[in-house]
Amino acid sequence: MRTDCGCGCGGTSARPSTFVRPRFFAGQLLTEDDLGLLVTYLTGKNRLHNRSLSGPGVVCGLEVSCDPCGGGDVVVHPGHALDCAGNDIVLTCPEKVDVDALVRELRVGGLGVDCGTGCDGDRSYGLFVRYEELPVEPVAPFATEEPCPSPGCVPSRVREGFKFVVKCDDADDHRHNPRTRLLASLGDADRFEEIRVLVARLGRYLDPLAVAVTASGRTFRFDAADAARFRDGVAWLTDNGSGEGAPEPPLARAMTEQVRGVASAIARFDTYDTAGQAQLVKDFADLGGVSAARDLLATACGRLAAADAAVVWPDPVHRAIAVAVVTETRARVVQPDVDAPAQVRLLAQGTPVGDALQAAFRADLDRIRGWLLGRLDQSAGGDCGLRGDVAGTTLPVLLAPPAPDSAERVALVDLQQIQEAAARLTVAFRRFVTDAACATLNPPCQDCADTDVLLAHVELAGCDVVRVCSATREQVLPGGSAYGEWLPKLYPLRELAERLCCRPVPAYGTPELPPDGPVPRRYVGELLEAWPRTDDLDQLLELVFTRAPGETPPKALHEQVQATPSEVVDSLQELAVLRARVTDLATTVEGLRAQLASAQEQVSAVAERVPEPAAEPAGADEPEEKPKRPRTTRARKPATGETS
Repeated sequence: MRTDCGCGCGGTSARPSTFVRPRFFAGQLLTEDDLGLLVTYLTGKNRLHNRSLSGPGVVCGLEVSCDPCGGGDVVVHPGHALDCAGNDIVLTCPEKVDVDALVRELRVGGLGVDCGTGCDGDRSYGLFVRYEELPVEPVAPFATEEPCPSPGCVPSRVREGFKFVVKCDDADDHRHNPRTRLLASLGDADRFEEIRVLVARLGRYLDPLAVAVTASGRTFRFDAADAARFRDGVAWLTDNGSGEGAPEPPLARAMTEQVRGVASAIARFDTYDTAGQAQLVKDFADLGGVSAARDLLATACGRLAAADAAVVWPDPVHRAIAVAVVTETRARVVQPDVDAPAQVRLLAQGTPVGDALQAAFRADLDRIRGWLLGRLDQSAGGDCGLRGDVAGTTLPVLLAPPAPDSAERVALVDLQQIQEAAARLTVAFRRFVTDAACATLNPPCQDCADTDVLLAHVELAGCDVVRVCSATREQVLPGGSAYGEWLPKLYPLRELAERLCCRPVPAYGTPELPPDGPVPRRYVGELLEAWPRTDDLDQLLELVFTRAPGETPPKALHEQVQATPSEVVDSLQELAVLRARVTDLATTVEGLRAQLASAQEQVSAVAERVPEPAAEPAGADEPEEKPKRPRTTRARKPATGETS
């Protein structure tokens, strides 16, 4: 089977000559090449089916048991196995295997010397079976007109056989682990999770930023839910917010959430004019204590500012939001700030953005864009326009991180730039991850570097076999062993894929606001808690990343880089030497051509000065023409991939 690839352009196949079968017709001259091509075609197709449809491993039988007489022998019973090249390995009779002899053979092959028959202490090895072909039944060929005929007899049959070998107690795992392929696209799992959390934080702020920028001068609706949040928060702060000194971490986290809720309600109250506020006080009697609530917030924020934020909020993503809650509440609510309308309206939605947090958003956008471009350089995926969308995203200018408690106002245009870039990159991130997750449903073709099939793990005590275990060897499953790893997950994955894959990721849409009247915006809850992951993409990733009982861990990323076999390295080195020699020969030939041209010029000059010889008399004997060698009737040997 050929593996050379064409260009795959113009609608033609990139592999036009993978399999070529002979075509016979009346009057055709058959040669051994035609018949050999038929054998090659049939065996190649059979191995392809074994390799792709069944996969490597033991099909049936091939149990390994201790020898009844003990010692260093085991017995391999009849059975059938497939190696990763698709070769059938068949044992028709029980085979007695001398494990000690195979261990000595392993040492001689590795060290190059035979160190005797001494046995090591307790050792564990893997007993493998290896496919072998042996040319047999030699026959003397008839005389042919070949210029270099084969001397002596030529084998007329190929006997398919096997041999047993022992190696270190490990083997290649040919099963397809979906996480391995997913991590090949996503890169390091920890770094992906960091980017994923940053995208989630920006996603929580997309709508609030868009509304705050669009409706920076409008009133935000204050309803019964806001009044209840104000009433409950004030009661909690009255009971728990007073006191001195920094609160303990659990109390500090709860206090921050209550401060956020009360500050949101007061910020909505502040968006109304004087008449509107008076009407709200009539509708919701608790709002008569807004001034006292501002004092409660000032006390609570003072205590929270004295706490160690890194201890209270170990997660830096939530920590930045918590610090913004305290900073913005003190700057915009404790003392109403009419000169920062957008930030007040962000606080009214429960999503405060201060000077430090907006600088962090800028850094997050730069990091997300760089991560996406880096991953797209490694795996293009199936979303052809994604790279252009990511590269074309205009990012706001990076800023030096200000002090965490900075109360500087953020310009409206800066918030707009952050929102627009975040809208593009969060959608791009989802497009990339969706494409990578959907690609895990298709197992790739496995590379085959080691064709040995593991039969059993053998434990030796000195020179004696003390235990044989075949339970963990690779077994052929319906659909191939490559599918066995994720068969339990296949149906849930397919169900999610029907809803998620091969469909465009919805683009971000700015919330629609009524043309007049108060802006209806809900309070963003759970901003300081663990953000739930409940959509289809999150479920798909969770299903792929969660290990089932007995499931193998994904291969490390560095193991996915396939090492070049030593035989290939040697061949490449020899090819480089041959290329150097060909270059030297070409240089020599060019020099000889130049000398030949100079000699021809000299001969021509001499010939012009020499008189022409007299003509020969008529009837002179002409030299006899040598008989031509008859052409052979042997057909030209077709090149690999050619048809007859």
